[in-house]
Amino acid sequence: MQEKNEQEIQKLRVDKWLWSARFFKTRAAAAVAVNGGKVHVNGQRVKSSRPVQVGDRLKITRGQIHSVVDVIALGDKRGPAKVAQNLYEETAESIEQREHKSQQRKLLNATMPKSQGKPDKHQRREIRKVSGKSS
Repeated sequence: MQEKNEQEIQKLRVDKWLWSARFFKTRAAAAVAVNGGKVHVNGQRVKSSRPVQVGDRLKITRGQIHSVVDVIALGDKRGPAKVAQNLYEETAESIEQREHKSQQRKLLNATMPKSQGKPDKHQRREIRKVSGKSS
């Protein structure tokens, strides 16, 4: 029995590891992402039942966020974020790309015109005059 526990600790399902490492809120969400091709292990698309082990490299896509992480520990229980961060190490290129894309999104949002809110009565009348619609 003890031999089986040691083998389980050496390998863990990829969806369970992603959940315990807090990349996804639920294990079901992790499984959907894995089966949808959003997670690659060592450069290959995998199914959620695929075991991961220490030393594997995972490419994880969540929305616009792309992360490349190396598995450094396995944990089958979901714990606090501080513990979850000890399960993986993000590559330097991944961190740099993520920060660069974050900066781009911030700059894009800064250049977008701010809405003044809903037009008041006078502005609505002006809009109707300009558009040629009168009621």
